[in-house]
Formats: sequence, structure tokens, C-alpha cells
Amino acid sequence: MVKVGIIGANGYTGFELMRLLAAHPDADIEFAASRSMAGSRVADVYPTLYGAYGDMTYSAVDLARAAECDVVFACLPHGESAEICGKLIDLGKKVIDLSADYRYDSAELYESTYKKPHPRRDLLSEAVYGLPEFFRKDIAKARLIGNPGCYVTASVLAIRPLVAAGVINPRTVITDAKSGVSGAGRKADIAYNANEVAGNFKAYSVSVHRHTTEIEEKTGAVVTFAPHLLPVGRGILATIYCDLLPGKTEEDAAAAFGIYSDEPFVHFTGRRLPEIKWAAGSNCCYIGAVSESKTNRLIVVSCIDNLIKGASGQAVQNMNVMFGLPETRGLPLVGFHL
Repeated sequence: MVKVGIIGANGYTGFELMRLLAAHPDADIEFAASRSMAGSRVADVYPTLYGAYGDMTYSAVDLARAAECDVVFACLPHGESAEICGKLIDLGKKVIDLSADYRYDSAELYESTYKKPHPRRDLLSEAVYGLPEFFRKDIAKARLIGNPGCYVTASVLAIRPLVAAGVINPRTVITDAKSGVSGAGRKADIAYNANEVAGNFKAYSVSVHRHTTEIEEKTGAVVTFAPHLLPVGRGILATIYCDLLPGKTEEDAAAAFGIYSDEPFVHFTGRRLPEIKWAAGSNCCYIGAVSESKTNRLIVVSCIDNLIKGASGQAVQNMNVMFGLPETRGLPLVGFHL
């Protein structure tokens, strides 16, 4: 049985971890820590967790208790996670960090993107990017995982195979991505309250969103990234436009996506373009693609659940790989639909 600790368990990603791990036959949560909710009963914050966790309370952040765990999930804000994750690594723990702090290969790129020095540059070369579809062998041997987030997961899974196979011009990629409101986290912010979001649809941080550099580093493409806020609870739909290289066709793109043929969580659907409903509630990514003859452009649609494959489900998938468990263990293969 894998003994699990969660730091930052009161946010949406922490909640989703607790929900998923409640059904995991090979993992037990030893402690769920929260800096702001320490001492509060978990079920008072999320009543839906009562059946699994009863009277469990959120703990204070306690590295001594974390040291008793086999793996610790860090669900902390970008820029605040690196130091505490570093301390856990120093204690010999395995760590899965859901922030961006250990996702980058380049410390300089991280620092220019997040506008702050990285406190544990020494660990960046050891950290493994937590996208199992591409880095499974390294994840299996890793102590520290930089778990990708939602926009990046949907984008990288769609773009990287096309660049690697030489199907598209990597300097022509435009990612037009839409996220459910839960992607903004569990916080009081007027921009995300019901009156502002319901019946509305807006773009934000166009061309300057900080996840752009991560997408570029992990795909080798130059990306124009335009995120949007959808008035739905969860889910991401990314529409990606890119120019086919001379002589390349839609069939070549389909062949490139053939790398996912044996993957349990990534499904290429051909010309049938996926929808958020297909993915929401599951750990799956659905990818479809069509070409446009008049522009020689390929249009790719990628859908995931931002809280599962885009965050906590992917983190559990990484845990399974790290501990030699079946990769699908405890993870939903089928979405909610309703």
C-alpha cells in the first residue's frame, strides 16, 4: 500500500486527488495538509468527501509527517512549491509537484516566465516531466515529477507528435484553448463569480499567458496561445491551427498520432472532432484532426478534463508509474457525459 501525503489539499486539485485516491485500491492518504484550513474537518469544506474520509481534518504542513509517507503530492501555487518540494526531496521522499516549478528544463526560461529566481535550481536537472505518454521510463525511476497542467497537457499531446514526425511547420502553431472555470482554482475573485461567468465567454492573457513557454519547450514549436474562459465547471477544448509542410497530408497527421494507439488515456478520433463531454470526468485526452485544402492547414481539436488529466488524474497516473502499479489503477476511463 502506497502511503500518500497531500500538501495544499483544500484546493480543487487537492480535492480531486482525495476523490480519486478514495477509489484507489493501492493507496492510502496518511495526511492532507492545508496552510489555511488546518484543523478544519475535510467534510466541512467538501461534504462529498465525507463517505470516504469521515472526520478527517486538514493538518498543518508538517515535514516530519510527510517524511512518513511514500509519496507527497504538492498542490501549491506556482512559485511557492519549489522550496517545500526541495525540502521533501532532501528528506528522501518521492514528490509529485502539481505547480509549474519543476516542469521546465531551463531555469532561465522558468525565471523569465514567472519573474522570480528558482530557489532549487539544483533539482531541475533531476526533475522529470510528468507526461507518461512521452516520459514513462524516466518517471518510473524518478524521485521528483513536474506534473503538467491543463492547457499544457491538452496542447502538448496534440502538437508534439506532429512536430516530431515532421508533419507541420512548427513556426505556424496557433492554440485557441477554452477552459472551464475550475481551471482558475478555488478562490474568491469577482472575475470568476457566477454573475460574471454565466452567459459570457472571454479571452484573456492572449499571447502573454505564462504556459506558452512551457508548451513551446515541450513541443519544439513556436506557439501563439489564446486562452479563453468558458462558462462551464470543468473541461478544456483546445483548437490548434498549423500549416502542413509541403507534401504532407491529413493522413500523415493521422499516422503521427498513431503513437497513441496503445495508450490507455489518449485516443485519436480522426475526422470526428472531440467535445468536452467526451473527456469530462475521465483521465482521457481525445484528439481529432481535419485538413483544409485551400490553406494547406491542419486543424486539431484536443479535449481533456482540466482537473483530472490536466492535473490530479495525471498526478495519480504518475504515481502509478513511479510505484510499478498498473497505470490505469484508480483512474476513470469513462467520462460523466451528464
